[in-house]
Amino acid sequence: PAPPRCLRPPGCQQPLPTVQPSRRCCCCPGTMWLSPGEVALANALWVSERANPFFVLQRRKGHGGGGGLAGLLVGTLDVVLDSSARVAPYRIIHQTQESQVYWNIACGGSRKEITKHWEWLEANLLQTLSVFENEEDVSTFVKGKIQGILAEENKNKEANEDEDSGKFKEAELKMQKLFGMPEEEKLVNYYSCSYWKGRVPWQGWAYLGVNHLCFYSFLLGKEVRLVVGWVDVTQLEKNATLLLPECIKVSTRDQEHYFSMFLNVGETFKLMEQLANIAMRQLLDNQGFSQDKDLPKATNAMKHASALKRDLDARAKSERYRSTFQLPRDERLDGHTECTLWTPFNKMHISGQMFVSNNYICFASREEESCNLIIPLREVSIVEKADSSSVLPSPLSISTKNKMTFLFANLKDRDFLVQRISDFLQRTPSRKLARSPLSPTAPVSPGTELSPSLCSLTPSPDSATESDPLLFSDETTPTATQPLMCIFRRDSPEELTPKMAKEKMKEESWNIHFFEFGRGVCMYRTARTRELVLKGLPESLRGELWLLFSGALNEMQMHPGYYAGLVRESMGKESLATEEIERDLHRSMPEHPAFQNELGIAALRRVLTAYAFRNPTIGYCQAMNIVTSVLLLYCNEEEAFWLLIALCERMLPDYYNTRVVGALVDQGVFEDLTREHLPLLYEWMQELGVIGTISLSWFLTLFLSVMPFDSAVVVVDCFFYEGIKVIFQVSLAVLDANLDPLLSCSDEGEAMTILGRYLDNICNRQSASPPIPHLHALLTCGDDTPTQVDIFELIKASYEKFGAIQAGAIEQMRFKQRLKVIQTLEDSAKRSVVRAILTDTAFSIEELENLYVLFKAQHMSGCYWGGGNTVERRDLSLPYLEQYRIDSAQFCQLFTALKPWACGPHSPILAQRLFRLINCGTDSLIGFKEFVTGLSGMYHGDLAAKLKVLYRLHLPPAIWPEEESALEATRYFTEETPRDKPCDGAEPGGQQIQEGAGNGRSETDEKSDSQDYRYHLRVWAREREGTKQTIKELPKMNQEQFIELCKTMYNLFSEAAGESELYQAIATVATLLLQIGEVGKQFARPTQRPCLCAGDRGTLDLAGDLLNDALKDRTEGPALEKTPLSEDEGQDDTSMSSYSMVSSGSLPGEELSDEAVLVSCELPGIPTVPQRPPEAEWSISFEQILASVLTEPVLVGFFERRVDIASKIAACKGQRAMERQVSSSSEQEFAPSTS
Repeated sequence: PAPPRCLRPPGCQQPLPTVQPSRRCCCCPGTMWLSPGEVALANALWVSERANPFFVLQRRKGHGGGGGLAGLLVGTLDVVLDSSARVAPYRIIHQTQESQVYWNIACGGSRKEITKHWEWLEANLLQTLSVFENEEDVSTFVKGKIQGILAEENKNKEANEDEDSGKFKEAELKMQKLFGMPEEEKLVNYYSCSYWKGRVPWQGWAYLGVNHLCFYSFLLGKEVRLVVGWVDVTQLEKNATLLLPECIKVSTRDQEHYFSMFLNVGETFKLMEQLANIAMRQLLDNQGFSQDKDLPKATNAMKHASALKRDLDARAKSERYRSTFQLPRDERLDGHTECTLWTPFNKMHISGQMFVSNNYICFASREEESCNLIIPLREVSIVEKADSSSVLPSPLSISTKNKMTFLFANLKDRDFLVQRISDFLQRTPSRKLARSPLSPTAPVSPGTELSPSLCSLTPSPDSATESDPLLFSDETTPTATQPLMCIFRRDSPEELTPKMAKEKMKEESWNIHFFEFGRGVCMYRTARTRELVLKGLPESLRGELWLLFSGALNEMQMHPGYYAGLVRESMGKESLATEEIERDLHRSMPEHPAFQNELGIAALRRVLTAYAFRNPTIGYCQAMNIVTSVLLLYCNEEEAFWLLIALCERMLPDYYNTRVVGALVDQGVFEDLTREHLPLLYEWMQELGVIGTISLSWFLTLFLSVMPFDSAVVVVDCFFYEGIKVIFQVSLAVLDANLDPLLSCSDEGEAMTILGRYLDNICNRQSASPPIPHLHALLTCGDDTPTQVDIFELIKASYEKFGAIQAGAIEQMRFKQRLKVIQTLEDSAKRSVVRAILTDTAFSIEELENLYVLFKAQHMSGCYWGGGNTVERRDLSLPYLEQYRIDSAQFCQLFTALKPWACGPHSPILAQRLFRLINCGTDSLIGFKEFVTGLSGMYHGDLAAKLKVLYRLHLPPAIWPEEESALEATRYFTEETPRDKPCDGAEPGGQQIQEGAGNGRSETDEKSDSQDYRYHLRVWAREREGTKQTIKELPKMNQEQFIELCKTMYNLFSEAAGESELYQAIATVATLLLQIGEVGKQFARPTQRPCLCAGDRGTLDLAGDLLNDALKDRTEGPALEKTPLSEDEGQDDTSMSSYSMVSSGSLPGEELSDEAVLVSCELPGIPTVPQRPPEAEWSISFEQILASVLTEPVLVGFFERRVDIASKIAACKGQRAMERQVSSSSEQEFAPSTS
């Protein structure tokens, strides 16, 4: 674009120059025009490189080489100082001859880029400036021209405004350049800090990317670079010591890294936690990070932060918001503001914060438990601004459909808030589908909702009566209309007993509470609400209040008919989850009459199956049946289904997956809490190993499996209101109550017995229903009957002694334990994989573990930057040994680093062929087993095994061109490989490669059990027992394939010891085999005697020419000589004596087989037939190649030589680190430019 108008000299007719848009250097600071600024000392710390009468191009000392000690000091300062104080290594200044004032007009990060600006100035301004007579006019013109260019650039920037600031973009480019990261690796933020290497602090910059933590420092000519993947972090701690008052320790499996001197250590540590959490989530359930593209524009306070940083901050705030108010997982916080809320129950204005999101308006008071409020937008009928006054400034009134009105005041930006709420109301889905429990046409009104015992899943048809236990919403979807507790009532006395009177008093207390504080979702939740919950919920209201406090009611009303649809779709479908569900159905509370008949069993089956169908990642896990059976007692099927969702996906995250990670994490948190609150007991129980054993069942079933039913449901009442902290409190209270007996026990069994008997004798003295026999109590009863403990006394004690535990502290502990648990599981998975394939290879355990680490790292890099096919790469339904897979390009990188021979430029070709050979699947991905078995034959096979691998790499499928049809591929396998055999290849000791871990699976019913790794071990055992492909079964090789094999062999010998002897040996063998192929071609003609005619010699010459041309660039020794056979040579038997051993039976020490090819000579006096016989196919067999190689000791020694893979693995790890270090320490061209 042309620049705007600027000053011209008088009479100047030169057209305005076209301004090239400023370009950024690929290394971090780009070259850019600057607003002209005065330079006090033009030559201080700068070296002039080019100059003309008006401009000077300068380089900063310490950059571009040279400079001595001063240069080193300047380079160090440029790296250490903050980006706002650093300067670019190159600049252009404007000067005039008579003036001592210089003006800085451009800066750049590299010589190439700054030179482009210099050339533009010379081409477009020098001639114009020479016309001016006054030097002041020259300076005015130059400054005006540069400011015009900047104005045009800023105009373009406003039109295409980027989310991130210019300085942040520079830092991101610098990180990618310094550490060799691709553009897909996004920078979240960067901080100035010190990295402690030994006892020396290195001042530099920490770059926090989405997938990696990087650090760079340059001090006095020495560099320190560090790259740590977040998936490798095992511990993240913020420490404070005398030497390091604020230090962050980042631990991996190999070492610990310490960072200190952060200006904002709290923000840095919080961001590190978020990024490590994302990495652990990727390891756990294959969920990578995807940036939120719908973030609002940055405010002035957030302008310095990147879009990713703002995204992560918004996610953290939304997570706290959802956790505080028990909202659905997809709810995103839009914003929050300070305000006051008028509470009619105590006639006060309570100060707090209002939170607004897509579907809810929430309020939380400053004082904890003072008042919380949730207003679903689906219930809002009117939002209006009331008149302001000195008593009530900026009021806002919100009315709901159930005639409740909420008055907020002291809102700072009321108009904007009302506009946002109005926007969300317009986008709120239609509420017509949500129905009241009693009326099929009225909208849901939580404030007037009745007991769930009267609720049904869908409107009841006319034929349905209140006595029907099932409701048929259509012909194929039967669901229970009532809670099972209502259908299977336990016999109770008709007269009013004290316990029944207590139950009635509870109901009345809750009715009074509903009258004062409201009923349903919009109820005011205060300290009074908590008091009533701790006293126990009445059975008639338990289901309703569970739905309310857990937030399941919100999700159910937002998705009407969802459960019925899942039941309809999942009916009749079988899977591994349904099989496990069927096994556990009759183990779910068998002591309760509701689950002693088909009605309760069928309801439980439908709920569990529907959830497994909804969430196949979890499917079904043991303990889900126990929890769901209790939910069905107090809720109908749909309500129990949504409560199960709230438990599995929000309140107990990751508890019910295949590895029960969430329960293991909370088990670790419980150990930390025990160490903090009961230190003496913790040390003793750690020696006994009891804490981990007991707590898992407590957490997974919420005490339902270890306490009497009537007592355990009281704990569940508190859990739905308070969350997981109640479970920790009660667990600590149980240990504290048994402190002395546990300290005196001598072994784990005695401790388990003490705790089991204590839990069995926790009773609910307020329960009005007859007790349900507790099976666990029958197993733990002893001679003496222990004292019964009232559940309400236990809960009261838990709040008095351990009520100070905060939800925020629990989340912090969870993060610490999550890193530990997931990394421990990953290590266990590595050991399982290594044990599973140890017998299939000759690699040692240590070598296999190191190979697994490299393979996994390569897989993860594909997940980071592989184009979004993460889900296809990793199937979590498979066992660990098949979860990590890599594609052809990644395999090529690993093979190039780990190959046993120096293949030179032929390595990528060889890697592609090996990949095609070992990949028997259809998804073009290989697992760790295929990868290891492919390498094993090359490293640990004998001469024959290694040659066989190379031989097969030059036959289909390895050497198939991409354009060859799939039909030909199928025909090849049909003819050459039996169907019931897996693909083979070289294994240690000359055995075969088992290509494709899944290729041997033929039974579809066994595939359903693929989550059990023992199934795959059985499959592999059957594969190993199968018939091995012998040498004679290998197909023959044609001439083109043989020439490719020769090329490969020549490339193997580059940089090898005795390289020239190896080249001479392979040249001799190749010539020999070419002649053998020609002789074999003669024998393939049925009417022709075995001789070499002139045409055959021409063919041999041509083959030799092709081979020489293909290999001449690789060898420095003698090329393959063409060997024409004269008639005299053909008549001499001894001239061909060295070519007599050419068949599979002609190895040294063995007799020639019937297939031996002997070169015969022409008889004297018998002329050669001049006509050329019909063309026959040239071919060579593996036996002939093997026999020929055995004739050359130098080749035998080369292939028999053992190669140490440990050094290759170490070099590969070093190479992976060095790949990120692309820039040179001598040219420090990475300092961001000043603005």
